[in-house]
Amino acid sequence: MRVVPHPGIGYDRTMEKHWTLLSPEPRTVRRIAAAFNIDPILAAILANRGLESDEAIHPFLNPCLDQLRAPQCLAGMSAAVERIGKAICEKQRILVFGDYDVDGVTATVMLLEFLTQVGADATYYIPHRVREGYGLQPLHVTDYARNRNIGLIITVDCGSGSHAAVRAARECGIGVVITDHHSVAPPYPEADAFVNPKRQDCEAGLDHLSGVGVAFYLAAALRQRLREEGHWRGRVEPNLKTACDLVALGTVADVVPLTGENRVLTRAGMEMINQGRRLGLRALVESCSRDAGMLDADDVAFKLAPRLNAAGRMAHARQAVALLCAAEAGEARQLAEFLGNLNTDRQKIEGQVFDQILVRLEKNPAALTRRTLIIHGNEWPEGVLGIVASRLVRQFCKPAVVLSVREGLAKGSARSLPGIDLAEGFAACREHLETFGGHALAAGLSLKTGNIDRFAQALETVVTATTDCDALLPQVQVDCELSLNAVSAALIDSLETLKPFGAGNPEPLFMARDVAVKSSQIVGRRHRRMVLLQTGRDAGTPLAAIQFNIDPQHPQPDFFPRMAFRLRWNRWNGSRTPQLFIEET
Repeated sequence: MRVVPHPGIGYDRTMEKHWTLLSPEPRTVRRIAAAFNIDPILAAILANRGLESDEAIHPFLNPCLDQLRAPQCLAGMSAAVERIGKAICEKQRILVFGDYDVDGVTATVMLLEFLTQVGADATYYIPHRVREGYGLQPLHVTDYARNRNIGLIITVDCGSGSHAAVRAARECGIGVVITDHHSVAPPYPEADAFVNPKRQDCEAGLDHLSGVGVAFYLAAALRQRLREEGHWRGRVEPNLKTACDLVALGTVADVVPLTGENRVLTRAGMEMINQGRRLGLRALVESCSRDAGMLDADDVAFKLAPRLNAAGRMAHARQAVALLCAAEAGEARQLAEFLGNLNTDRQKIEGQVFDQILVRLEKNPAALTRRTLIIHGNEWPEGVLGIVASRLVRQFCKPAVVLSVREGLAKGSARSLPGIDLAEGFAACREHLETFGGHALAAGLSLKTGNIDRFAQALETVVTATTDCDALLPQVQVDCELSLNAVSAALIDSLETLKPFGAGNPEPLFMARDVAVKSSQIVGRRHRRMVLLQTGRDAGTPLAAIQFNIDPQHPQPDFFPRMAFRLRWNRWNGSRTPQLFIEET
């Protein structure tokens, strides 16, 4: 079922999109190509990404861990290291408290493993998404930490808003170190240390880090401090590069920009993932039917992360922790299969909720005349609401908030478009909300049911006042026009040097004109495999192509006046051939 909005108001994915062909300054492109001895097409893509100086291009093309800035540049880091060092020295029991998404789970596992290697007495806790909700709360201190003789709580990927919990910990004589990366405004929690690159007084320039990225920096700072104190004499000092597999998982899954430090950490992490050292990840890769050693960030985003996230969405995130910490292959395979089944269940429930929303919108098309889409339902499973919101954003090209109502309280998730900041929007509507937090493009919230309409109107007013109409137009941003006869092995290899692709570093998108379909077949249920040939005297060699999620009930064109595509290797049985992945026609 598809809902077609009123023309000029809402936007269905099948409707006409605004195409933009990027045009970097030719002199700049020539200079980059000559300076780095690279293909002019690659040089143009770098210029399109705003990478024009040698100082910017060299580290981008050659990312390595030596490029990371010193962890001490983060505000609050020295105090954090001091307090954790004290806990280790005094043999206090340490509780790593994390979030239930992939970023929080990987941060929890990474810091827990590091503290164990250090010799600390450490354990972890992740709350249940529905029964406990997000973040460190007073009951976690009084009913859990105090009863287990915890001397220090370290939060990862959460805690910036946990003022009451920090006060409860102080009353119980328990220290708290907060590490987080979510948007935050003063006053800050009065913890022993507060490390968040989005603090207004933090000048590190690392506000793009994920939660696991901040935790990695904490581990690096603590390792250095312990080195200075001679802690590693007679011990094996941890190699933090081996922990980058976890950092890559959390960073890609949390959709933070894959630039700067995130690019460095993710590139190193993909290397670790492809080495297959972690049994749990190896089993997860096998359960996805992916080729070991050949994974990229897309595999993390669309194969591995959804299965890890399914634990927190459908059951409990400790199942994901158990998989990542698995010490036996048999246990890892069982857990990977369990998460795969949970993910299948999640997809089914998500589809049901999404279909209910489409039916409701068909009955109330006026809802699509607004710049924001706010939908609520009775007892929708909270674990799927963020994914449903993402699908609504893609289909209707506007911010979406999806809420589940239980006992007079609505909880939910929101997703947005570039240029429309949810964190700022929710802050402007705070009088109608009980809790909220998150990022510009993804956030969570709760509010009393009676406030839903007032919140919806307030958010609509904020978005209308701060957003240009063009921000709600579907965009196709093309890096350059590329004739099919210019496709070569050397070009595809050069494109792979730009990986990992993701937020902040999108995979290059090309445009070709006058392309004929020489042959085609439907594969799976909704995919079309083709052989394409550009018309004209310089047609070149036919190329394989695939287009996903077509409507097989409608006639398929045998000619494309223009098409936008991505260019990749199709690897199979040890061989590789060029393949076009058609995005738009």
